[in-house]
Amino acid sequence: MTQTPHRLSRRDVLRLGAAAGALGALPGCDAAWSLLGPQVDPLPDAVSLAAGRDVDPVFHLLSRATYGPRPGDVQRVTAMGTDAWIEEQLAPDTINDAPLAFRLAECELIFDEAHDLQSVEERHIRHQMERATILRAAHTRRQLHEVMTGFWTDHFSIDASKRGCRQTKPRDEREVIRAHALGTFRDLVRASALSPAMLIYLDGRENRSRTPDEAPNENYARELLELHTLGVHGGYSQQDVMEAARCLTGWTLEEDSFKKMFLGASHATRDAVFHRQAHDDGAKTVLDHHIPTGGGEKDLDDLLDIVCTHPSTARHIAEKLCRRLVAESPPDSIVTSTAAVFTRTNGDIKKLIRHVLRSDEFATSVGAKIKRPLRFTVGALRAVGAEVRAGRGELEALERMGHVPYAHPTPDGYPDEAAPWMGTMLWRWNFALALGTNTLGSTKVDLAGLARRAGLDPRSASPADLAPLFFGRTASPAERRAIDAYVAGGKGPIAKEEAVALLVASPAFQVF
Repeated sequence: MTQTPHRLSRRDVLRLGAAAGALGALPGCDAAWSLLGPQVDPLPDAVSLAAGRDVDPVFHLLSRATYGPRPGDVQRVTAMGTDAWIEEQLAPDTINDAPLAFRLAECELIFDEAHDLQSVEERHIRHQMERATILRAAHTRRQLHEVMTGFWTDHFSIDASKRGCRQTKPRDEREVIRAHALGTFRDLVRASALSPAMLIYLDGRENRSRTPDEAPNENYARELLELHTLGVHGGYSQQDVMEAARCLTGWTLEEDSFKKMFLGASHATRDAVFHRQAHDDGAKTVLDHHIPTGGGEKDLDDLLDIVCTHPSTARHIAEKLCRRLVAESPPDSIVTSTAAVFTRTNGDIKKLIRHVLRSDEFATSVGAKIKRPLRFTVGALRAVGAEVRAGRGELEALERMGHVPYAHPTPDGYPDEAAPWMGTMLWRWNFALALGTNTLGSTKVDLAGLARRAGLDPRSASPADLAPLFFGRTASPAERRAIDAYVAGGKGPIAKEEAVALLVASPAFQVF
């Protein structure tokens, strides 16, 4: 039995928001959230569990194309068909996400412009950005868009701790990453190149050539070629970096002269602007392509045309996307075919995703990846249908695992490879235990209620019976014996809760 997702009207959101506001003034507002959350985004009354020993193909799709299935998601997607679900997710604006908007009301700073954030303490901005990332991953119905937002956030990585980036990153998130996550690659690159946050982070605003002796700043040009387009082995030279930097001279940030005079330069940031007098307008050659003299601001678009259509860029983006969605070392066949789609469609991101998710290589890639900390943490919360509050428990867990959003110290973004994350296992086990025993903080889990939705009697059922929610298959005989032995050797009901933590901490959940 499936349940149609509840669709909230604007009046519903306002009504519930008012209730939340009233309850928030009272002690125990976290408890109020726990009550209101299920009203805006309820779980199905009945949840079916996989009965096979192999991972359900729909569960596999949802494990990669979302932050992990919630109870009832597998049965809903099975009923509608995977192709229909992919198409639904590739049109995120058609999906009612009002329940997420309700939850994000506490993170209002992420919707502000940089000049409105200048007087806000940076720790508050950082806290709300981090909370919003967790809330979105845990509760958005536009899951594929969220997964791709995370992918491009790493690809165009910005460490928000750099001065000026904390105030400008929220806009970058909204108008660059989210706005173009399912668009075209070239539009995404251009938006990133002119993003105030990127102009600050990689020193693009300092790139000028007003006299023959003033050398351009190469920082952004180097990362544009090495990370954003061709890749480190993409066949460019140091001369290409220098010529690309010349193409980009003159782009800086417009400044409010009044604010600069009275508040200082850091308070004056506004929009990207081109200053022709600071641009090297001579002829240039990038990757054997000639850019004629006198192009002015058009040099930026000529440069992007060259690098975004280069064969190495198609290969680089295809490989990174397949590494995120298919396997740490994806088969050459899927990388090559995805690169061909990139070239044929001029970098149409939706067509790339559709190609990868429908491929044989994707279908046979079960167990080929290890979950990064954010996916592990949020995936566990989604698996148990938690009303996620993104409080201290989740944030501290991500900090200990080294996966705090917008905090990677280098512009290559958080790694997809398993090796850098292997040192996080102790903290993963601690998180699993806190989740199972309801000691995570403001986020609470109703394991007994979840068991009843699955048709189980919480008093007599084994925690191993819930394995399909975490593994997409039934527990193996060895897994069931280990869990049942733990419960038998424990003391009281807490042993069952701790045994659920064993499911979360197990290799079968962490490898997907």
